[in-house]
Amino acid sequence: MKQTPFHSFHRDARAKMVDFGGWDMPVQFQGVMAEHLAVREKAGLFDISHMGQVLVKGPAAGAFLQKILTNDLSRLMPGQGQYTLMCQENGCVVDDLYLYCLGKEHYFLIVNASRTAIDLEWMRKRKTGDLDIIPQPQAAGLALQGPDAANILKKIFPALEELKKNQITEFSSMWVSRTGYTGEDGFELFSSADNLLALYPDLLEEGKLFGLQPCGLGARDTLRLEMGYRLYGNDLDEQHTALESGLGWVVKFDKTDFIGKNSLLQEKETGPSRRIIAFRLKARGVPRHGYAIFFNGETIGEVTSGTFSPSLQQGIGLGYVQNALFPKDRQEESGLCIRIHDRDIPAEAVKLPFYRRQ
Repeated sequence: MKQTPFHSFHRDARAKMVDFGGWDMPVQFQGVMAEHLAVREKAGLFDISHMGQVLVKGPAAGAFLQKILTNDLSRLMPGQGQYTLMCQENGCVVDDLYLYCLGKEHYFLIVNASRTAIDLEWMRKRKTGDLDIIPQPQAAGLALQGPDAANILKKIFPALEELKKNQITEFSSMWVSRTGYTGEDGFELFSSADNLLALYPDLLEEGKLFGLQPCGLGARDTLRLEMGYRLYGNDLDEQHTALESGLGWVVKFDKTDFIGKNSLLQEKETGPSRRIIAFRLKARGVPRHGYAIFFNGETIGEVTSGTFSPSLQQGIGLGYVQNALFPKDRQEESGLCIRIHDRDIPAEAVKLPFYRRQ
């Protein structure tokens, strides 16, 4: 398995390690519940070095990315970022990613670890004009997340406290953005492995006063699901379109053209045959990926992501359902159930996010 530059730190901390898309990654240190609550209440530090980092540079970079991505990057000023999708011609999702504008001809993409090679091949096959697509295989990444993230980071780099949400800046040989995958305030730091290896123990030391904890993939998953953030391979894939996935808000039809536009426009006019819903259980139980979803005794879909929410103390999840069997105008009716170990647990459809900070 591949190892991130922080692998020895995780081993020394006696983290429980798992195979995550071919990477040997920590799933937990002190426990998922403790790490989850640390991020919600204080701060947590995640190793995100497995994520793909790609630079796209050159005079044609902007036009190229505008063509292959669904969001409108013309709205970005240098130093700003946006969530976006890369779609097939049929509107199904190749990957969801974060795009940063570093300059007029300079862009930075953060892509899913399991999709990095696929994304690179996809982009290279569609490359047009004067531009370079440059993967960063030796790069590393850290995510400092939680209400006290800014207080911790300013102890080391005071100037970064002024960074606004979705902004990115180059600082001390790093790219630092005020973004994250947890729903809390936070920062993501991208740089060479050597640079971040030197910073990692400093962050942990400065964070002791604030209750900072190293966090694994387990808490990362429960935190993102409480916000309704999609996970590629579960809630997003090449069999579901951007509109079915509930991500129409990052599909900008007013752009001149982009890959998948015609199919998605047609789907928007006719309406998708299925949609993703958010649900929470009305009784004890933990929904998991692949569990069947029922409505009035009839199978209507299956769970794509599910967990026990540490913040809400109940089972929550996302799943695809057939619109014909579970119309939007009937989703407030009783009769929705999740089958868990041969038991039908009553559930209710809810709006996202599941968790809202008081």
